[in-house]
Amino acid sequence: MSSILTNSSAMVALQTLKGINSSLSKTQNEISTGKSVATAKDNAAVWAISKVMESDVSGFESISNSLSLGESTVAVARNAAETITDLLGDMKDKIIAAQGDNVDRTKLQSDVDALKEQIASVVGAAQFNGLNLLDGSTSSTKVLSSLDRSGTSVSAAYIDVTGVDFSSGGYLGVDVFSGSTAGASATGDAAAVNIDAGSSGDLVIDATNLVEGDKLSVTIAGKTATYTVTADDMNATAPEENIAFGLKNAVDALGIEGLTVDYDDSTTSGTLNFTNDGTDDLTLTAQYKNVGSGDLALLDTIDVTDTATLETQLGNIESLIQTATDTASSFGAVESRISTQADFVSKLTDTMKNGIGALVDADMEEASARLQALQTQQQLGIQSLSIANQQPQNILALFK
Repeated sequence: MSSILTNSSAMVALQTLKGINSSLSKTQNEISTGKSVATAKDNAAVWAISKVMESDVSGFESISNSLSLGESTVAVARNAAETITDLLGDMKDKIIAAQGDNVDRTKLQSDVDALKEQIASVVGAAQFNGLNLLDGSTSSTKVLSSLDRSGTSVSAAYIDVTGVDFSSGGYLGVDVFSGSTAGASATGDAAAVNIDAGSSGDLVIDATNLVEGDKLSVTIAGKTATYTVTADDMNATAPEENIAFGLKNAVDALGIEGLTVDYDDSTTSGTLNFTNDGTDDLTLTAQYKNVGSGDLALLDTIDVTDTATLETQLGNIESLIQTATDTASSFGAVESRISTQADFVSKLTDTMKNGIGALVDADMEEASARLQALQTQQQLGIQSLSIANQQPQNILALFK
């Protein structure tokens, strides 16, 4: 039936054209924005996921900056520690040279003093952006390394960097070893005991002047054992016994072949007896370091004009070199870890960006083909609507 009031064909053509125009508008938006999901209206779930991931990407870009800053700070500290290691090696050469009889120890001491000043200069200059990991001003610092997401919660992860105190001041020697077999320094803060093969020697510890946090170290055959005095030690009835046992255990842990350490209080409390059952002669050097002094405080004890303590000084410089070497190695390991994390964060950021793109980016090839098809459909829809609108005019022919 034909009707001049209802044109079904025109309504179908109009709805079809509206649908085509809507699809064409969406395709044009994809082409102009480059995204298939530009707003929450396009796809609420995908849009929400992409926004969370975009915020994480922004966070990881900030983390990359933090890692770069942290890596540079640790690199400065590592380079400084390596330089100090070399300077301490030069100082060791001066101490060895002073062992001879026909040498000018005064000039050697001038060189030693110059090296001390250079070490202090390196420690003071080893800062990056105001942070110095060597001068004792920073006990530890954290480098932001990652964001750990679990569901809707996010937590920050850090790489811990431990600072050191390479200051050379603050040393105050007290009488600790004066009762030893032989070789104690004038103040009793150090001792050197020669233990020939098949013989023994005593190291006597006097706890009268010790306080919690003081350190006693023993160097034998290039190995150093250190014991830190505790509050329990000082509260004991005989503190020297506790300290002697603690130092004995530390020396035993070195595993020096042929060396036996026994606690012997038959004559004096706090006595350690060292027996050398090996075939090589050994030299034991003991050193006291007061609490609050820097890790390089024993530089204050280096005086090559004092021939009586040259053996002890040689043991001390070996200990300082080991301290500097360990510190440089520690900083190097942390620097390597930060560098690895920085590479990972960079790759992770790129991967997340690719993931976001896979979710929301428009397929431009597909959009181009769709645009061509929709433009053709639009033209056909317009023609179809035009034809449908002309149909009621055909009814006029019935009334001629």
